[in-house]
Amino acid sequence: MEPRGKIALVTGGGIRVGRALALTLAEAGARVAVHYNSSDAEARETVARIAAAGGTAELFRADLTKPGEPAALVRSVVASMGGLDVLVNSAAVMIRTPFGEVTPEQWDDIFALNLRAPFFLAQAAAHTLRERAGVIINIADLAAYETWPAYIPHGLTKGGVVQMTRALARVMAPEVRVNAIAPGTVLRPEDMSQRDATHLVETTPLKRDGTPDDVASAMMFLLRAEYITGETIIVDGGRHVRR
Repeated sequence: MEPRGKIALVTGGGIRVGRALALTLAEAGARVAVHYNSSDAEARETVARIAAAGGTAELFRADLTKPGEPAALVRSVVASMGGLDVLVNSAAVMIRTPFGEVTPEQWDDIFALNLRAPFFLAQAAAHTLRERAGVIINIADLAAYETWPAYIPHGLTKGGVVQMTRALARVMAPEVRVNAIAPGTVLRPEDMSQRDATHLVETTPLKRDGTPDDVASAMMFLLRAEYITGETIIVDGGRHVRR
């Protein structure tokens, strides 16, 4: 699929990796629905940057942790923009939850946004995407393949995203392709020490951090790779092969 003229919904499109994905799609000629929840100012900046570059984007607010909001978001995008060709499930939360301290409330919040919302967004969008031979791209995480003791619920949700990608690719074929991207360190946690940051680079085979643009490049590849579905591309500078 070439993005030019297509309609793409990017959840969490106002900040961080989601913003890079939205900007890249717009640069490639897509009309972008920028979803946000609490990041109002940042989402408006994303839309303004797209408009300043000559692209088209619209804002859509939804709290995807609420059960009915994913389907409502899809309906709003289709009604306002005239359809949907690409769904990019980027909205997620990464909360430090050391084992022994995890609460049921934290568990439910993490799973609601990271795993339940992408599934119900896909389900709500399925009819339109099938009609338009669309594409779904889910954003997973390297935590799907590693064990991070302080982020076990997060890792479980991202492992679920990988499995969901495989399952959706099967049930939505042949009309819709479904793939995922599992980034490594493309944005450092704000509280990461310089010592930890240096260690991270030194233990990465490519000897550098990634960037959101590295994730965006993988997204563009998957959009255009017409014979790939059900796959997760790991974008981590080789960290998953270091042992």
